[in-house]
Amino acid sequence: MSSQNPKAAVFAGFAEVAKALGHVHRLEILELLAQGERNVEALAERAGLSVANASQHLRLMRRAGLLASRRDGKHILYGLSDPAVLDLVAALHRVGERNLAEVREVMGGYFHERDALEPVSRKELARRLKDGLVTVLDVRPEDEFAAGHLPQAINIPLRELARQLRGLPKSREVVAYCRGAYCVLAFEAVALLRKHGFNVRRLEEGYPEWKAAGLPVTLGENVA
Repeated sequence: MSSQNPKAAVFAGFAEVAKALGHVHRLEILELLAQGERNVEALAERAGLSVANASQHLRLMRRAGLLASRRDGKHILYGLSDPAVLDLVAALHRVGERNLAEVREVMGGYFHERDALEPVSRKELARRLKDGLVTVLDVRPEDEFAAGHLPQAINIPLRELARQLRGLPKSREVVAYCRGAYCVLAFEAVALLRKHGFNVRRLEEGYPEWKAAGLPVTLGENVA
């Protein structure tokens, strides 16, 4: 660090963090890693990237301190370096939604068209879970559900939902969730379920935010 301008050196470090966030694929990778650790091959497949491209994004974010890695046998597993990374991404979301016309247009179109109702807060859902008043539906892929999910959640991936509607009771409200506040899986699930007469709302955020808030989570396969 320069003794003449330490503030500039610190700001340069902050700028590296900001630079590491500045790509759509990196933001998507962060969303995926917030669900649990993954190796580069799994990330590349889920994000629709080549392994080489995914590796490049991972290296850049690791150098910027956003990611940590560890060896597991023959694989290197990547994960978020700190829960504060989620806070950083959430702040980016808030600023973009408030101040970018393009983001507001998408929010008012795609997202609000599928779910204009007020979502369920974490606090409200925790209370309703305790009272047994709600069916919690996790529409993420099976491997993400197995890595961690909300207590009592039923896992029906979105691609299977239309074929498994009979497995959901219509006698009480369904709360659907997925990877985060802008994850389209939950929005699509809500639209589909409402079309078939279900009383359904969406959790305001997703599994990573629930876990980061210190609320209970469950590990393992779907037993429903």
